[in-house]
Formats: sequence, C-alpha cells, structure tokens
Amino acid sequence: MTTIRTVNAAAPRTERWYRAVWRWHFYAGLFCLPFVLWLSVTGGIYLFKPQIEGLLYAPFRDVASGPAPALAPATIAARAVAAVPGSVLHKYVLPEAKGDAVEVLVGQGTDEVRVWVHPQTGRVLHQVAEEDRLMRVVFRLHGELLAGNRGSALVETAACWTIVMLLTGLFLWWPRQTGGKLAGVVYPRLRRGRALFWRDIHAVTGLWISLGALFLIASGLPWANAWGDYFRDIRAVTGTLEGVQDWSAGSAADADRRAIADAGMRAMMAEHAEHGAQSAMTMPGGMMMAAPEAMTAPGEKALDAVVAQAQGLHFAAPVEVSPPMAEGALWQVRSQAENRPARDSAEISGDGRLVGVQRFGQRHWIDRAVGYGVAVHEGAWWGLANQLVNLAVLLGLVMLCLSSVVLWWRRRPDRVLGAPAAFAPLRHSWLLVALVFALALAMPLFGLSLALAAALEGAGKRLAPRLGAWMGWRSPRISS
Repeated sequence: MTTIRTVNAAAPRTERWYRAVWRWHFYAGLFCLPFVLWLSVTGGIYLFKPQIEGLLYAPFRDVASGPAPALAPATIAARAVAAVPGSVLHKYVLPEAKGDAVEVLVGQGTDEVRVWVHPQTGRVLHQVAEEDRLMRVVFRLHGELLAGNRGSALVETAACWTIVMLLTGLFLWWPRQTGGKLAGVVYPRLRRGRALFWRDIHAVTGLWISLGALFLIASGLPWANAWGDYFRDIRAVTGTLEGVQDWSAGSAADADRRAIADAGMRAMMAEHAEHGAQSAMTMPGGMMMAAPEAMTAPGEKALDAVVAQAQGLHFAAPVEVSPPMAEGALWQVRSQAENRPARDSAEISGDGRLVGVQRFGQRHWIDRAVGYGVAVHEGAWWGLANQLVNLAVLLGLVMLCLSSVVLWWRRRPDRVLGAPAAFAPLRHSWLLVALVFALALAMPLFGLSLALAAALEGAGKRLAPRLGAWMGWRSPRISS
C-alpha cells in the first residue's frame, strides 16, 4: 500500500513535467518547421556542390589544343580585367589541369566577376557575377534566406530552437514501461494502425538522426552573423583569435572585405601611376616618354613570378593568388579546397620569393576544430560517403517535419491550435533553470527569443484571453 501511494503521489508531478516539455517541443516545432524544411532542402542541394559545379563548368575544362604555348599569367589577367570595364584584379585561380581555362576574379568595389580565359589565345570564354553563380545563390538561400543579416538572424534563431526541439523530443521519446521491447523505441511498428505508425515514425526517426542534426546545427553556427560575431568576441577576449578567419562571416562582412581589397589595389595603382608620371623621361625634341617600369600596370610582372612559385607549392585545388593591398605587402596564396583540413596558405614577395607557408595543422586548435566541423557539415571530409550520411540526416529532418504535421492534424482539437495544456503549479527545478541559462549563454538569440516568447505568453493571458486559449497559453475552460 505504501508503494502504491508513493507512485500515485509522484504520478501528477511526472505528468506536469511531461506536459511542460511537450508544450515547449510543440512550440519549438511550430516555429522551426518551415525553417528546418527550407534548410534541409537547400543544404541537400549544397552538399553536392562539387558534382553540380563540375557539370556546370565542364565546357571550360581541357580547352587547350595544339602545341601553342600558354600565355603568361599577367597577360591572361589583363584580358580578364579588360572584359569587365572599370575592374581590377582580385584573384587569379591556378588551373587544376594544364589545358583548363584560367579563372580570374576581377572586381569593382564590392562586385566581383569570375572570368574564364582561354590559356593559349587569351579569349574570354565566359563571365558571370560571382554572387550570381548557382551555388553562391544556394549558399545565401541556405544561410541568409537572401535577406542578409536579418535572414541570418532568423536562420540562427530557428537553429537554436531546433536544438530545443530535438532535446525535448528525446526526453519525450525516452522509453517508459517498455518491458525491454525495442519496437516503437529503436524501430517503428508498421502494422499496428496509422496512429501508432506515424507516432513511431516520428519518434524513431528523431532518435536516429538527432545526434547528426545537432552536429550539423552546431557546426553551422560559426557562419551565422550574430553568433559568429559573438564567437569572435569571445575569442578576442580570451586571446585565442589568430590570423584570418577561414569561413564566411555573412554576405555583408564578405562584401566589406571585398571593398577593402578593391580599394587597396586601386590605391596601389594610383601610387604607381603617380610614380610613373614622375619618372617620365625627356626624349630628343622635347618628347616625353614614360620610364620602362611605368609602362606595365602594377603587379603584372610580379604576378608571373608569384604564380610560378605558387604552382610549385602543390596546394590542394582550387588555389587563389591575391595581389597585395598595400605598398610593400605580400601576395597571398590560399588553397580553397572543399575539404578544409587540406587548406594551406603562403605569402610570396613580388619577385617570386617564398616568404612563409602556413599549414592547416599549424593553425589554432579552435580554427582546426571549426575547419573539421565545416568540412563535415559541407560533406567534404569523407567525399561521397560524407555527402550521403549528411543527406540521410537531412531526409530524416524532412520526415520529422512531415510526420509532425500528420500527428498534429490527426490529434488537433476543434477551434484551437492544439498545444498541450499547461499544468500548474510545476515544481521548481534548479537543473532545468541551469540548463536553460546555459543554452541562453551559449546561444544569445535563443535567450532573447525565449524571453520574448515568455513575455508574449504572459501578456496574452491577460490582454487577449481568446487568443491565449487558442494558442494554448491558458486552458479554454478558464478563458471562456
């Protein structure tokens, strides 16, 4: 009898906790569902970036023919710059194979254009605005909804609440009184009726993909505008911020970086032009002629020497050569390999002398950890196997979303949204408070949105009782 009374006394408290977690799982899913579907679809496309771009740019592979020698890099870069009036050289990309067209990025301010140049004839084969390339558009759709920093904030907030959705979902899934059976726990029961079928599909899918989904979310946060800034600030305070960040900080930050590089290159050209004017030579008869060093645009002779040195480094393709942005600065050579742990960089002087090389393994451990995370996130670390594993996780997230809609539709009450009702009072838990505080500290947008949600719920109970009843903020019996 004592045991029975103890169990009965504990049952209401357990029910309240279960209902409370179910409520937050429901609200998190309500907010996250469209974003999770969007991110899963766009992320699934971006996973196969190497294959897609391989098909798109196949016409520019192996275009050289005959014994004609390849043009000098400076000549190729000049043809690319001439194809886009008003532009200057931003990056020269080393061709992966000897007969491939050479890709040159030229720009004006924040705008960049990628130009494909025939390596023997110098003919421009194709050009496209860098931000209009298909996979760049997919990248911005995935991370920013094509809405810049505001879109990035929305995606980041949804990612934070998806973590809450997954954690609360695992709590709800946790086996209770299964009798040691695995059916409905680790695999679905497919022949027990539609209601149980959809419940098991939702719960079991969540179990198998939660770990992978949590990893994809965590490894994607450094790209987010707000969390990325927060991450850099923490690293600056702790003295762990070293060198140039090897991942995007958002389209606005990338545009600022391009504008700075463009302004630096143009300033060097202006200084060179002024130096050329001062170096003009007087010819017989009073004619003026520029000195030999003023006839060549700045960086042209240097580009040939730098490219020759860069080719000997054998960095993982694609390799970008960037001109200096200030007088006396060094040329930058960076691998942009899809597998980020293969990315190395070097500094080369204008006469082609190798000044220094930094391998991926020499970077700060935080940068290495993020690099590995990003590589796995993009499906680039293990090649096709990595892509297929990530795709399975994304398909699992889509299944979670679709099954949740089916479950809600089948169980929804009339004239209300269908959120689980609140049961009060709920016993205070310092563990829960600590967990929420830790999540809010790690993800500030989650903390802000949680505070906003709590404020809206509190205001809705008092100021809009009908809306509160429909949303599940209060019991319909009380509101009526």
